[in-house]
Amino acid sequence: MTIGCFKKRKVYEKSVLEIKKELKNIRNPKANGLSVSMLPKREQVFIQRIHQLTIKWNKNNVTRTQAYFDFYMQHPEIHWALLGHMVSRNGGWNMTDLKGDLLSRLLSEKEQKNFYLFLERGNWLIFQDVYPQLLLYQQSVRMNQNLFHLLPFLNVSVFMEVVWNHFWEHGDRYLLAIATIINEQSYLEKRVVHHPHFKETVLDTLGFKLYDFLRFNHVIFPHYHLGKIEKKPALIGDTLHHFGSLHERIMLGKRLYAILFQQKSVLKDILLWAGKHPHTGSRADYWKDLFHSVNESAPGTVYRRRTRHCERRKGAPRIYSPPLKYAWKNVNHSPAERGDWFNDVSVIDYFVEEEINTGGEIHEKYCKAMEKIELIIIAKKATFLRQE
Repeated sequence: MTIGCFKKRKVYEKSVLEIKKELKNIRNPKANGLSVSMLPKREQVFIQRIHQLTIKWNKNNVTRTQAYFDFYMQHPEIHWALLGHMVSRNGGWNMTDLKGDLLSRLLSEKEQKNFYLFLERGNWLIFQDVYPQLLLYQQSVRMNQNLFHLLPFLNVSVFMEVVWNHFWEHGDRYLLAIATIINEQSYLEKRVVHHPHFKETVLDTLGFKLYDFLRFNHVIFPHYHLGKIEKKPALIGDTLHHFGSLHERIMLGKRLYAILFQQKSVLKDILLWAGKHPHTGSRADYWKDLFHSVNESAPGTVYRRRTRHCERRKGAPRIYSPPLKYAWKNVNHSPAERGDWFNDVSVIDYFVEEEINTGGEIHEKYCKAMEKIELIIIAKKATFLRQE
């Protein structure tokens, strides 16, 4: 370790200790009876505008994903905005997969809808929690004034209030990004992952267990390797092995952050691809030669293998992957459940816990997952025909 790296690590560890001390000193994380009417008129206007913009961009996965990207381009110091954008793209692809050529052949219409509502609720919840934080930061920058005392009026965890205040003073981009990963995954824990409705309709079903078994839960970041836009985008990313584990989701977030920001060349290549391909929800966004937004197969056609090593077999139609707007209607969500998830300062350990660096190698795993799911579709059809 060089002297420079050693000093940088010491400064980071000091920051973590300062945040831990702040969180320990909080006696009443969320005071009851907070009302926007208590605030000066100018701050009431800020809160109202933040709510309006959040509702505007929280219509569906496509609008949310674009909002994250637009924010990052305006404020590249907020690393999580790009991470959120790329992960949200994957969320949209997972949603449309349910109506595409593959999963629609394995899951019933009811299972497809339940799975979609599960994914959509999580995507919606994260946005309505994190986007107001981003907008408040943006307003703070415009006014050159710390406005994070308004976070409780936006129902944001005291954990993030402490971290945002620290960021305003010290500007540690990594620390803020990791804190946001911790916050958003913790925020989902009771509201989605361990919510009785979603456990019954999704997480405890055979369909979800099959999805997990197939390792079809890869998070992929398409990018133009070395800026070569004339070639097929390469993939980099990682895999979530156990969705139900808060620890696994946080550690995956840290690994994905490292993939995005550890190498400037990789970041540049991902941004180049993302800037040229607005998110639609269709996997044709990144591989047009393998996926298509229009179904090229005739209705009732028996499914035959179409891929080999992520290349389309000669003469085979492309895999149908619809844009989100054609796959699913927008959802009117019930309000987010109130309450602050933060109740244990030991969560600070995630700031310093080392993640295993996978190097982002995902291409082979992703290709094998597609081939595996094709074989299961064919086997299922063969079994059905024998039963007839």
